[in-house]
Amino acid sequence: MIRYLLRRVPSAVAVLWLASVLVFLVLRAVPGDAASALAGPDATPEVVAAIRHDLGLDLPVAEQYARWVGGLLSADLGRSYLVGGDIADLVADGLANTLTLTLAALLLAVLVALVLGPLWAVSRGGWLDRALTAFHTAAVALPTFATGVLLILVFGVVFRLLPTGGVPPGGLLDRVDITAQYLLMPAVCLALPVSAVLTGFLAETLRAELRQDYVLTALAAGVSRRSVVFWHTLRNALPVSMTALGLQTGSLLGGAVLVESIFAWPGLGLLVEQGITRRDYPVVQVLLMLSVAVFVVIQLLTDVAHAWLDPRVRLGGAR
Repeated sequence: MIRYLLRRVPSAVAVLWLASVLVFLVLRAVPGDAASALAGPDATPEVVAAIRHDLGLDLPVAEQYARWVGGLLSADLGRSYLVGGDIADLVADGLANTLTLTLAALLLAVLVALVLGPLWAVSRGGWLDRALTAFHTAAVALPTFATGVLLILVFGVVFRLLPTGGVPPGGLLDRVDITAQYLLMPAVCLALPVSAVLTGFLAETLRAELRQDYVLTALAAGVSRRSVVFWHTLRNALPVSMTALGLQTGSLLGGAVLVESIFAWPGLGLLVEQGITRRDYPVVQVLLMLSVAVFVVIQLLTDVAHAWLDPRVRLGGAR
């Protein structure tokens, strides 16, 4: 495992460095100017130039990048152009809400996949197969914003069963039952496409396992097909499925930006959307890099868990 980690960690660091370069350059290529946005439409060129100098935007791009990366390495995330406060405080305020939403969506997606995946694997050609195929197609094809609007329209406007957005007045930790009401729709909206992808991946993996010799031997010995699926093939399919789970966790983080905007959920995604709109580059840079770092760490942990569960991966990576 140590040799496997030594091979994986340098590539993860390289991905983070490349992502930092791309994030920095892409944001600098976005039309608009932070100094002009801060100065206002009636500001003189001299005022805009003074603000640009105060923010360090008149420095060479390479020097701006070096200062930014140096601050990240020293745990100094910088200050927001518009709010004026430390970005670390802004991140801390929204992190709990984003983690709550993401973890709830991840839990829903995994539970749906664990239930529907095996059922889909053993229901070839029947009505259940057709129903799950339709669910998979619709969940993957339907845009997230359309899902969010439909959920709000049906459960928030027509039937008035759930609040249409925001967080509980007393905060997330005030009452669990009230929090669940505010969390349910955005979590379902975020989890739906991920659950469909995980369900399809797990079903295909199980079908491949069902063609193995040990399955045919167990069936010939009189073991029921359901027992073989849930007690034998599922255990062998889970290590491979963990890789897909790690990739889909990254999709959850990316989808949180849109979902938080739809449901006015005050997390990091909403902060990214506001930062892009207001040209608040330091905030957007930090949040995008935080998303990349979380994705890379999750993928690394997923690969390590896969290697630990399947020695063939570990031994293959050590060579």
